Amino acid sequence: MNNLIANQNIIIYLRNLKKKGMFMPFPGSAIVRETIVMILAGGQGERLYPLTKIRSKPSVPFGGKYRIIDFALSNCLNSGLRRIYVLTQYKSDSLNQHLLEAWSIFNPELGEFIFSIPPQRKMNNDWYLGTANAIYQNKNLFSNDLKARTVLILGGDHIYKMDYQRLIQYHIDKDADLSIACIEMPQCDASRFGIVGVNDKHRVQSFIEKPENPPEIPGMPGFSFVNMGIYVFNANMLREVMMDMISKDLKPYDFGKDVIPYMVDEGMSVYAYKFEDENKKDKPYWRDIGTLDGYFESNIDLISVNPEFNLYDSYWPMRGHLYQFPPAKTISHEGERVGRSLDSLVCDGSIISGGLVENSLIGPNVKINSFAYVTDSIVMNNCNIGRHARIRKTIIDKNVIVPEGYEIGFDLENDKKKFTVTDSGIVVIEKNAVLPE
Repeated sequence: MNNLIANQNIIIYLRNLKKKGMFMPFPGSAIVRETIVMILAGGQGERLYPLTKIRSKPSVPFGGKYRIIDFALSNCLNSGLRRIYVLTQYKSDSLNQHLLEAWSIFNPELGEFIFSIPPQRKMNNDWYLGTANAIYQNKNLFSNDLKARTVLILGGDHIYKMDYQRLIQYHIDKDADLSIACIEMPQCDASRFGIVGVNDKHRVQSFIEKPENPPEIPGMPGFSFVNMGIYVFNANMLREVMMDMISKDLKPYDFGKDVIPYMVDEGMSVYAYKFEDENKKDKPYWRDIGTLDGYFESNIDLISVNPEFNLYDSYWPMRGHLYQFPPAKTISHEGERVGRSLDSLVCDGSIISGGLVENSLIGPNVKINSFAYVTDSIVMNNCNIGRHARIRKTIIDKNVIVPEGYEIGFDLENDKKKFTVTDSGIVVIEKNAVLPE
């Protein structure tokens, strides 16, 4: 009886909160309830051009049915974090549309939300001037009245699986002002990244952007700690540090170049957190998809028998936009017109009608017509590959019609006259392209 009365009182309390227009508390630990997530998703992605000609890097398609930002957002969802701001800047139309179509799943009555925050020139008429400046211009979004104890800052352009609650708990246990997620990387490859120097207790002693000779991890000769661009700050400390820097006429524009070195030099409590991979492979998986060749290789790897990144994981599912297309199908005809897909990923709505697809990734609503041949390629949404067309080592962006008999990837010198071709010989055709004869 006492339990029944208590439950009734809780229900009445929650209903009264709703009537007053107040947020109801959503289920989860205090760690979840008191964390604000801010995803930096304004990157131009110049090295991914022309895939970024009319979209930002986080909204570039990946894995057939996803966008790059879906991996950070899926990590948030799987970690129980549902108070999310996505900070946009360049070419954000595609990203905003995707957030609306794929991620309008949070319940404001439970205090959950996902909001897209463009630069609004709140201070000095400036656009976002860097990663830290973007956060500083929106410091009102994690003010005290929102009960934000911690702020989790993520990049929107990395592919990985991570339980952010483990990182936040580590941050609390260390009583840190800032915790930085880091991944072990061979010293010979680490100079391309920000390097975190630590002592034997993982307290950060130095932070250097792209040094020629990266410091080693204590006890791990030949390896360095690479900054993953994933940070947990105490909310009050984050505001105070940047305001203190401004008062000293310092520019807190970038975390790696400005804010983190300042905090380390000032003796603040900064710790490195060793990345714990939810991908459940022998080697931790984290990719900054920075180049067209890297983008191509990471996508094509998904097709392999034992891919480095596992999409088929019910324990840690990845979420994207669910298109209402019928199932994919193959159509065979008489004689040589045999519709087949071998060692490939084929998304919903796609039809392989008397053509052959090998070792390729076919996006939603693609038509492969009779006698067409597609190999070692990525074909995105709504493309039509004409009869007798031949495609090899090519990325075809959305809404492209390949004419009958057209060839791409077999004569690179000719392709270079019409398309982008990478140093490794990957041909890239931009979205909505009309192919020249």
